Amino acid sequence: MQQRLTPFVFAMVALVGLLWGLNWPAVKFMLREVPPLTLRAAGFTGGTVVLYIVLHVLGHRLRPAPREAGAIAVAGVFVVFGFNLLTAMGQMLTDASRAAIIAYTMPAITAILASIFLRERLGGRRILAVMIGMAGLAVLASVDLGALMAAPAGALLMLGAALSWSIGNVLVQARVWSLTPLALTFWFFVVSTGLAWPLALWLEPEGLRQMPSGATWAVFAFHVAGPMATCYLLWSVLLRRLPATVAAISILTAPVVGVLSAVLLLGEPVSWQKIVALGLIVLSIAITLIARPTAPAAPDPA
Repeated sequence: MQQRLTPFVFAMVALVGLLWGLNWPAVKFMLREVPPLTLRAAGFTGGTVVLYIVLHVLGHRLRPAPREAGAIAVAGVFVVFGFNLLTAMGQMLTDASRAAIIAYTMPAITAILASIFLRERLGGRRILAVMIGMAGLAVLASVDLGALMAAPAGALLMLGAALSWSIGNVLVQARVWSLTPLALTFWFFVVSTGLAWPLALWLEPEGLRQMPSGATWAVFAFHVAGPMATCYLLWSVLLRRLPATVAAISILTAPVVGVLSAVLLLGEPVSWQKIVALGLIVLSIAITLIARPTAPAAPDPA
């Protein structure tokens, strides 16, 4: 494993954080015209096509080992389908900036699950990280505690998304796969596409009858080409070149970009609570990553 932090590697890390961060206001913008299930089904489809083309060009093997299909399907349900579906639904009920902050509690949640199911040691640093992350959520909730208690669905959906990604991450780390990370991610997208379209056609039949505006199509093209395809490709490369902890630095920049871009591009309000919550959760993530061993990690969703 290459561990030298070359300018090229730094550029990849920066691009992953930038694109995944910008994906939060991008999804929020598209949800103004496209229902969440339809948006995710279309996004999964586009990501599947792009990833297949990339895998074909790179010559990656796509056929999993015997008896891996079930494990791939279960992991895909959590790490791609569940996370992306819940984040889309959650963003319909809360600001994109708040959604990004809540969602990026997932490394701390993963640390707890890994200690239980992977028997990774949950030391003082990880316990401290969880406490700091929860403090960040408490600060965020204090903006309007009464309204949050009256309508907690958005925040709960985002927490559910973080939990879904964390479960998927543990499932991926729990076994040695025969496929490369990029090929594995391709199958996660295939599973998610197969689940999303029947739900979209059943629950959102109007989704395909309404033609989105040109601006929404442009943002969707960015969504598929950038966060859905490029980021997963770069993430798989980073996991090959760097220890998982160093590669995960790209996660730290995403919520920062997500909050700032939501304020600048969507005009969402900025408050000291958001700033403090963001700082605490980024600190929680940093402590979690520092404490984690350099084992392979699951791809981070948008």
